[in-house]
Amino acid sequence: MAVDEGVASAADTGAGTTAKTGGEGAVHRLKPNAIGLLGVVFMAVATAAPITAMTGNVPFMVSSGNGIGAPASYLVAMVVLAIFSVGFTSMAKHITSTGAFYGFISYGLGRSVGLASGLLATFAYVVFEPALIGIFSTFATTTLEDQTGLDVPWWAFAVLMLAVNATGTWFGVSVAEKLLVVLLATEVTILAAMAVSVALHGGGPDGFSIDPVNPVNAFKGTSAGLGLFFAFWSWVGFESTAMYGEESRNPKKIIPKATMISVLGVGVFYVFVSWMAVIGTGQSQAVKVATADPLALFFNPTERYVGHWAVDVMQWLMITGSLACGMAFHNCAARYMYALGREGVLPSLKNTVGRTHARHGSPHIAGLVQTVVSAVLIGAFWAAGKDPYTGTYVLLAILGTMAILVVQAVCSFAVLVYFRSHHPESRHWFRTFTAPLVGGVAMLAVVALLVSNMGAAAGPESGSLVLKATPWLVALIAAAGVGCAQYLKRRSPERYLLLGRTVLEETKER
Repeated sequence: MAVDEGVASAADTGAGTTAKTGGEGAVHRLKPNAIGLLGVVFMAVATAAPITAMTGNVPFMVSSGNGIGAPASYLVAMVVLAIFSVGFTSMAKHITSTGAFYGFISYGLGRSVGLASGLLATFAYVVFEPALIGIFSTFATTTLEDQTGLDVPWWAFAVLMLAVNATGTWFGVSVAEKLLVVLLATEVTILAAMAVSVALHGGGPDGFSIDPVNPVNAFKGTSAGLGLFFAFWSWVGFESTAMYGEESRNPKKIIPKATMISVLGVGVFYVFVSWMAVIGTGQSQAVKVATADPLALFFNPTERYVGHWAVDVMQWLMITGSLACGMAFHNCAARYMYALGREGVLPSLKNTVGRTHARHGSPHIAGLVQTVVSAVLIGAFWAAGKDPYTGTYVLLAILGTMAILVVQAVCSFAVLVYFRSHHPESRHWFRTFTAPLVGGVAMLAVVALLVSNMGAAAGPESGSLVLKATPWLVALIAAAGVGCAQYLKRRSPERYLLLGRTVLEETKER
C-alpha cells in the first residue's frame, strides 16, 4: 500500500517488529490487535476514575460551587463533551495514531501546531500520574489508620504505585486492561449500590426531588463557574481512547464507539450517583454536610441505605480507584512519549523512548522514563513539604488539566480545517462543522473557568508558586513546540515532514 509523502506508516507486523517510515528507517510498532472495544472503554474510563471524581469532586462542588445543582453540572458537561466528541470521532475514522491529539492536530492545523499540542498533551499526562500518586497515598494512609490503626508513611504507598504502574506498562496494554477491569468493576458497583438503594427507598430525608438535575441549577450557587469546571475536570482522560487505536482491533470502528460510550456512559453514571448522593443526604442539608465533612456526602447515605460494611469497602475502593486512574495516565504518558520519540523529533529519542519491547510490543522505555519523571516530581513536592493531597494532587491536577483542555479546544478547530482541506466530500453541517465549532468554543470557555477559579480550586495552595506559574508553564511548552517545529523545518526538513504523520499503513490517513 502506498504511503503519502512525508507520512510514516507502521504495517501490521506484530509485537516488537518494525516497519518502514517514509524511507527514513524503521518504526517500532506497538502490539496490534491487543484489545477490543471494552478494553479501550475500560482504559479511558479508568482515567476518569469514577470513585475519585465522585468522592473527591462532588462534595467540593456542593459546598463551594453550585450547591445542590452539582449533578446538573455533570449533565451540562456531558452534553458539551458529547458535542465535542462528534468532531473528534469523525477524525478518528480517518486517522489512527498513538499520538491521538498530536496526529489529529498536525493533519488539521499543520505540523508546528501539532507538535506544540503533542508536547502539551504529553506534559499533561506526565503530571497527572504523580498527581494521582498523591491522592492514592492519602487515601491509603488514612484508610489504613482508620481501619487498622497502622501508621504507614505516605511515601511508601507512592513507591508502591510507581512500581505497579511501571510493571503494567512493561508487559503491555492487555495486562493493564485486565487489572483495570477488576478495579473499575468494584468501584462502580459500590457507588451504584448506594445510588440504587437511595432511589429504591424513594430518596432521603427530604424525599425525592429533580431539582439537583435541573440544568438551571447548574448556574446557581456560591460559584457556578467553579462547579462547572470541576464537572468537566471529572472527565479528563476520556479522549485517551484514540491513543489505543494502533493496539485495538478494527480501530476505525472501535475508537469512535469507545469515545462516545465513555462520554455518555460516564456522564449518565456521574449524574445519577451525584444526584442520589445529594437527595440521599437530604437536599436541605447537603451543602451543610459537604462543608463540614466532605466524604459524609457519600458515606452517610451509603451507611444508611446499604450498611456500614459498604462504607469500609468504599474507603478501600477509593484507594484502588485512584490506583487505576494513575495506571491509566501512566499508559497515556508512555504512549505520547513513544509517539513523539519514534518520529525522531530529537534523533536520540528514536532508539530510546521510540522503541517497543521485542516480546510484549509495549512502549517499555517510555514507561520507565515516565516512572523516573513521576518519582522526581513526587520527590520534589515531598522535599518542599507539600501535602500529598492538598499540595501534590491539587496543584499537578490543575496544571495538567489546563494543558489538556487547551489541546482539546485546538483539536476541535483542527477538525474544522481538516475536513475542509483534506476531505471536502465528507463534510457535514453538524459532524464536521457545527459540533467541532461549538465544542471548541465550549472548551475555551472551560479554560476561562479554570483560570478565573484557580485560586478557589487550589484551596490552601492558592498562593503557591506552582499555581501562579501554571498558565505560563502551559504557554512556554506550547511555544517550545512551535519553536522546535520551525527549527526542524529550516534545518532538518525531512524530520519536519514526519511530525504527527506516523499512522498505521492499513488504516493511514485517507
